[in-house]
Amino acid sequence: MVALPQDLPGSPEYVSKLRYAWRVCSVTSLGLVLIGVSGSTLNVALPAVVRHFHADAFASGWILLAFLLVNTSTLVFFGRVADLLGRREVYLTGFALFTAASLLAGLSPNVWFLIAMRALQAIGAAMILANGTVIITDAFPPDRLSQGMGVYIGTLSVAQLAGPTLGGLVAEAAGWQWIFWVNVPAGLIALVWGAFTLRKVERGPREPVDALGNLIVFAAMSAALIALSEAGSRGLGSTVVLAGAAITAVLIPLLIVVERRASHPVLNVRLFGERMLAFANLASFCNALARASLILLAALYFQAARGVDAVTAALGVLPVPVGMALASPVTGALGRRISPYALSVGGALLGTCGLGVLMLNTAPATPYWVIGIGLFLCGCGSGTFLTGNTTQVMKALPPGSLGVVNGFRLMVMNVGIVLSVALTLSVLTSAVSPALRAQVYAGTLSRMSPVAVDQLMDGFQRTYGVLFCVAVAGTLLAALARSRKIPGVPSDAGDAGSQNDPDDRDSASR
Repeated sequence: MVALPQDLPGSPEYVSKLRYAWRVCSVTSLGLVLIGVSGSTLNVALPAVVRHFHADAFASGWILLAFLLVNTSTLVFFGRVADLLGRREVYLTGFALFTAASLLAGLSPNVWFLIAMRALQAIGAAMILANGTVIITDAFPPDRLSQGMGVYIGTLSVAQLAGPTLGGLVAEAAGWQWIFWVNVPAGLIALVWGAFTLRKVERGPREPVDALGNLIVFAAMSAALIALSEAGSRGLGSTVVLAGAAITAVLIPLLIVVERRASHPVLNVRLFGERMLAFANLASFCNALARASLILLAALYFQAARGVDAVTAALGVLPVPVGMALASPVTGALGRRISPYALSVGGALLGTCGLGVLMLNTAPATPYWVIGIGLFLCGCGSGTFLTGNTTQVMKALPPGSLGVVNGFRLMVMNVGIVLSVALTLSVLTSAVSPALRAQVYAGTLSRMSPVAVDQLMDGFQRTYGVLFCVAVAGTLLAALARSRKIPGVPSDAGDAGSQNDPDDRDSASR
C-alpha cells in the first residue's frame, strides 16, 4: 500500500489537520457571536440602561460611542501587537478582558463606570477581531479555507438576527444587568475552549507599531464625536462644538503627513491616490454613515414614540438583519453574472429607497408594514452594497496588496459607523427641549404630552432626511467608482468579500 503525501486530501496528516481546523473555527466563531450579540442587544436595551441610571443625554450617547471609538482606534494596533507577542496569547487575552469587563459592567455603580467598562470591552473585542481570520488561515488546508471562512462569517449573521430579540427579552425579563452578564458564561466557555484548542501560531514579521498614527486617529475621532454629540443640544456655535471641530480640522492634515512618512501606517492614505479606490472607499464611508445606526434609530422610534416595550421593539427592527442575511447569498449568486460595480450601485440605490420610505412615513400611527418595508429595503441594500463594493475593490488589485487594502477599507468604514451613531443621536434629540432629551434615550417620551411626541417625530423625519442625503451621496460615489483593469492582474484576483466586516478587520493584521 502506497503512503499518501502529507498534504494530499485523505492522508492521515491531512485529516488530522482538518479536524484541528474545525475546532479552531468553533473557537473563532464563538468570539464573533459573543461580540456581535453583545453589540446588537444593547442597541435595543439602551432605554432600560438609561432609565436605571437616570443618565443625561450626553452620557446616554457615550454608552454606545465609547465602545465604537476605542474598538475602531485599536483594531490595527492589536494586529501589530500580536505579531510581537503571539496571536494565540493576544486572542485569549481578548476573551479574558471582554469577559471581565462584561461582569464589571453589570455591577456598575454609575453610568460613567459603565462607559469605562464598555471601553474595556472594546479593547478585548479588538484583540479578538484583529486576529481571528489569521488564526483560521493558519489552521485550514488551502483547499478547505473557504469553507472555514464561510462558517466563521455566517456566525455574524446569526448574531445580528438573534441579538436584538435577545436584548429585548433579557431587558424585560431579567433586568439590564443581564445584557452584560450573559456574556460571562459564554466568554468563559470560549476562553477555556480556546486555551484547550489553540496551538501556538508562528509569529509573523515584527513590523513596527504606528503608535503616533493610532494616537492621532483616536484624538481626531474623539474630538469629532464630542462635537457631533453636543451639536444637537448646545448648538453649532457653542464653544464645545467649535473646539471639537477645530481640533479635528487640525488633526486630519497632521494625520495625513504622519501616515505618509510612517513605514507601516495605521491608515494608508496613499490608497486614496487611485481613482476607483478613492470613490469606492468614500462610497463605503457614506454607506456606513447612512445605515450603521439604523437599528438603534428604529428601536428608539418604537420605544420612545410608540411606547412599546423592549421585546416588541426588538421584533420591530428584525427586517434590517433579515434583509442583510438574505441579500448576502443572493448577491453572491448574482455575482457570477452581474459585475460587482453594478451590485454596488444597485445596493446603494436599494438602501437609499429604504431610507426614503422611512423619511416619508415617520409618524406614531404609520402602519408597521410600511416601516417594515423601509427597514427591509435598507437591510437588503446594505448587504448588497457591501458585498459588491468589497468584491469590486479586491478584484482590481494584485493579491499582494489585499491585506493592506482590506485594512484600509475597514478603517474608513468603521469611522463611518462611529460617526453615524453620533450624528443620528445628535440630530434626533435636537428636535426636543433639553429637559426632554433624556426621555428619548430612556424610551419614555411617549408618556409625556402629545406636543413632545410631535417634536420627536420632527426629529426622526429630520434624521432620516440627513441619512437619506448621505445615502444619495454614497450612491453617486459608487457610480463614479468604475473598476479599472490593472495589467497583469487576472479577472478573478482578490477576495469576493463579505458583508461581515470582522473578517476584513482581521486581514488588516496579516
